[in-house]
Amino acid sequence: MRDEPLISQFLDAAWLEEGLSDNTLSAYRSDLQLFSHWLGQKPLLEADAALVADFLGNRFHAGISARTAARLLSSLRRLFGYCLRENLIKVDPTGLIASPHIGKPLPLSLSEHDVDLLLSAPETSHALGHRDKTMLEMLYATGLRVSELTNLTFAEISFRQGVVRVTGKGNKERLVPVGEEAISWLESYLQAARPAILGGRQSDFLFVTRRGSCMTRQAFWHIIKRYAKKAGINRDLSPHTLRHAFATHLLNHGADLRVVQLLLGHADLSTTQIYTHIAQERLQQLHAKFHPRG
Repeated sequence: MRDEPLISQFLDAAWLEEGLSDNTLSAYRSDLQLFSHWLGQKPLLEADAALVADFLGNRFHAGISARTAARLLSSLRRLFGYCLRENLIKVDPTGLIASPHIGKPLPLSLSEHDVDLLLSAPETSHALGHRDKTMLEMLYATGLRVSELTNLTFAEISFRQGVVRVTGKGNKERLVPVGEEAISWLESYLQAARPAILGGRQSDFLFVTRRGSCMTRQAFWHIIKRYAKKAGINRDLSPHTLRHAFATHLLNHGADLRVVQLLLGHADLSTTQIYTHIAQERLQQLHAKFHPRG
């Protein structure tokens, strides 16, 4: 592709400067390649504001959501901002284009009853089911991102202190406590199930597959969906469903918002505040149920 060297140069710079994840870099690449392909014979560096607006309009007519359009525009802004800094262009063609208005959606969560059903779904009498049960318990106990969970190594677990050291977005580290239930499952998994799965192979990763490799986030979410179906949870689970449940249930039980922010690894408190809407709904339900004038 004609613009591939420029796109790769931008992505390399973004990775070096901000330590962006492979998933984020892949999303940027996909968006920029889509725009480059739409431009046809015209190079990215020759795109103007009219072309950017036409591109977004074209995607709207193709049926994309406002959120997807905003993401596409954000990818283009990042690229052209880089080109401007590197003196590859004189004017940023995205500078005068307004982002589509999108409201913050409430995260998909699960009730505490549904979480209990999901955590009880794996058959723990065999090694793979024991592994899956342990991963679900860890995910709900810590609120980790799926990629953070699947990338955990032995060196990042402290059984004595009951914490995990997590490297999150932007290579930022945080310590997250792990409850006794999850620790108990983790210890029993490491004693019996994990060695049975590895079959003599060696791995630094905590959660492994029968091939001896690290569990991928995509494979794990296929596993979760299977257990959700088995548990009778008839709803589509997002990649962060248990993370959302972790945050929501903490707030429902009186946790401070800033504590939840630290546990989730959010850089900005405003990102965490979306959960207060869910907690507020719960408070309103309790008030209506128990207050004599509710």
